[in-house]
Amino acid sequence: MKVFRFLAFTTLTVALIYLLDNRWVVGGKPIPPLGKFLAPYEGFWQNMESRDGYLADKPLDIPGLKDSVTIFYDSLMIPHVFAQNDEDLYLAQGYVTAMHRLWQMEFQTHAASGRVSEIIGAGDNEAILSFDRMQRRSGMVYGAQHALDAMQTDPISKMVVDQYTKGINAYIESLDYASLPFEYKLLAYKPESWTTLKCALLLKQMAQTLNMSDKDIEMTNALKLLGKQTLEILYPDMEPVGDPIVDNAGEWKFEPVKIDSFPLAIPEEYIKIDKMPGADPNNGSNNWAVSGSKTATGSPILCGDPHLDLSLPSIWYAIQLHAPGINVMGASLPGAPGVIIGFNDSIAWSVTNAQRDLVDWFKITYQDETRSKYLLDGKYVDTKKVVEEFKVRNQNVFYDTIVYTHWGPITYDENFRADRQNLNDYAFRWIAHDGSDEVVAFYKLNRGKSHNDYLDALNHFGLPAQNFVFASVSGDIAMRIQGKYPVRRQNEGRFVLDGSKSSNGWNAFIPNEQNVQYKNPARGFVSSANQYPVDATYPYYVTGKSFEAYRNRRINKLLTDYKNITVQDMMNMQLDNFNLKAAEALPIMLKSLDTLNLNAAEQVAWKALKDWNHYNDKASIGASYFEAWWNNFMPMLWDEMDKSDISLQRPTSFVTIKLLQEKPDFIFFDRQGTPEKENAQDIIRTSFSLGVKSIEKWKKDHPAMELKWGLYKDSFMRHLLRIEPLNIHVNAGGNSGIVNAHSRTNGPSWRMVVSLEKTGVKAWGVYPGGQSGNPGSKHYGDMIDYWTEGKHFSLRYLQQPDPKLQILKLNPTGK
Repeated sequence: MKVFRFLAFTTLTVALIYLLDNRWVVGGKPIPPLGKFLAPYEGFWQNMESRDGYLADKPLDIPGLKDSVTIFYDSLMIPHVFAQNDEDLYLAQGYVTAMHRLWQMEFQTHAASGRVSEIIGAGDNEAILSFDRMQRRSGMVYGAQHALDAMQTDPISKMVVDQYTKGINAYIESLDYASLPFEYKLLAYKPESWTTLKCALLLKQMAQTLNMSDKDIEMTNALKLLGKQTLEILYPDMEPVGDPIVDNAGEWKFEPVKIDSFPLAIPEEYIKIDKMPGADPNNGSNNWAVSGSKTATGSPILCGDPHLDLSLPSIWYAIQLHAPGINVMGASLPGAPGVIIGFNDSIAWSVTNAQRDLVDWFKITYQDETRSKYLLDGKYVDTKKVVEEFKVRNQNVFYDTIVYTHWGPITYDENFRADRQNLNDYAFRWIAHDGSDEVVAFYKLNRGKSHNDYLDALNHFGLPAQNFVFASVSGDIAMRIQGKYPVRRQNEGRFVLDGSKSSNGWNAFIPNEQNVQYKNPARGFVSSANQYPVDATYPYYVTGKSFEAYRNRRINKLLTDYKNITVQDMMNMQLDNFNLKAAEALPIMLKSLDTLNLNAAEQVAWKALKDWNHYNDKASIGASYFEAWWNNFMPMLWDEMDKSDISLQRPTSFVTIKLLQEKPDFIFFDRQGTPEKENAQDIIRTSFSLGVKSIEKWKKDHPAMELKWGLYKDSFMRHLLRIEPLNIHVNAGGNSGIVNAHSRTNGPSWRMVVSLEKTGVKAWGVYPGGQSGNPGSKHYGDMIDYWTEGKHFSLRYLQQPDPKLQILKLNPTGK
């Protein structure tokens, strides 16, 4: 009996050890090895401590340093890095960024390169593996390798990315299980060594977020379905909005690059496609600079707030970099060296997305079903077939063959999403496939002293295409719409193209000096908000997926009206919640209602809307009713565009409102699937009733909540793993199309205001998160409340070391 008990106990012990020491999948959900994960001295408890890695008890020995580096941490845990040379500066930046954001950096580059299934597995219905395949098939790694090749040919860029990579790896090599970031323990894996390719991948990921959208397929289908006349009504290239970024009224004093015209060849079949991941339609940004002639101090003020996904850990990491020849501060991207948006003692800059079309699709004619040769310029040429390997967690390795052409990869074929598209014979051309070296652009911009330095730096910037606002202590303000833009013929890029002729491709690019730009305009300010870039006299054809029609007009009106502008005025303006779309649409919509036949709930809604001031403040009830109404109105109005058999795009809100005003009986206002012939008034009334019903359902589902816009919207910052307990919900106003463009999961990712005074540059900033990527740190989300309330932190811009701050000392190994 004793032997039996001993054997039973031993078996149970071994089983328990095995259970606690291995990762399990229960109900499709992975569970980490509980023994390690729950261990008090090395498990997740170690990530719950308030202390962060920067509070080291003694100097740290870091391999690769030439001299000592001192890092001063302020109360927000922003590092102020003081180095004695450039090499040490970027090595230290890599080290401290990894100290606080390593898991985020690695996870994002795994996502960019199509390697998430290595960490998480194939996912339900192989959704994660499908995402990974899409990333490879869209050419993310292909483009990143070209970008890295460009970086490695420039000695400055090579030094910067090499040193930054060394710093990250120095931190990785210092880790044991106890000090691993929380997510590694949760997912039961370890970080791998950082590579310079990952720096390039991070930049390509931003290009995917901002510059990967297109509407070629939707416009091709629309042209076949509607004809050219109706197409131009619903989808004009340049909407009659006014207020472009630059209105130069014909003052373009250069000879544009000329290219031959080409015949438009539209495919015979309609195209159906389950589109690849691209830009979130809410992605945008605001930036502006006002000259000293309009400010209370007589000095320029520059403002910026890029609108991106509100993720945790936060997209940005604030930092100051100080070494001989450089003293720059602002927002960096974890995984990329330098400061992306910021200021130094002479200049400041910020960016918004340019919205230009930098994607084309080309119809390929194969010689036969082997897809080994395709027609190009009258002869069949070889394709290149690349076999991609996917290491899927807990599964066999998966292999995928991708066909490459002169134009780029064949993204879709019979082996990938064949049931959801018929785009098998189309090649994908994207500007991010090309090599470009943004590292040297930011190296120069971070050190810039003048407008000429700003222009010189931007000459090296290719993507993602951005509107760069500029201001300087010397008094200049400027805007340049910078990117690598193909010279396009009329309508080129709006529709899919014939891939059998190389002449249909991008055979020339707009010279940098001919990009849209201006300096010190008479009106006293420059601004951009993702609107159409330029007036109609610009000699190059411009097209894009969608341009903003509301924020730009509101910003320009406010800046025109302001006098003696203060920093506080600019902070308040970043929080402006006026809904111009509602102000233009609501009078038409309310006038169409039959107010005598509304039920009780509809009467309440009608009164709230009638009395509403058109501000989407967080306490507004009218805003909740309007957004519910609009979200029912648009899909009901444009139900023809939601056909499942072909891909189409709804017209914009601006076009819709214009049609309501001018063509209320427009043929497309007749709903499909009903025997009656409807017009705009019918759609308005029906969608109003549906909107009110959706509000009543929300009230029933949330009995303890008031119908206030901030609560109804329910904005939140999403953890990258999409795990609800790691998300943070906030009560805030704003929405897309509003200056405070805070929608449910998207919004101002970094608010910055800089006053460029001759006595010293002053700056304020805030973002929705915190410096630490550790959910257990007090610095994980310590800026969120300030950001939600519209407050800014004064940024501590050091001119010299400050011994009163927390100090981390990095020493060369062996010294």
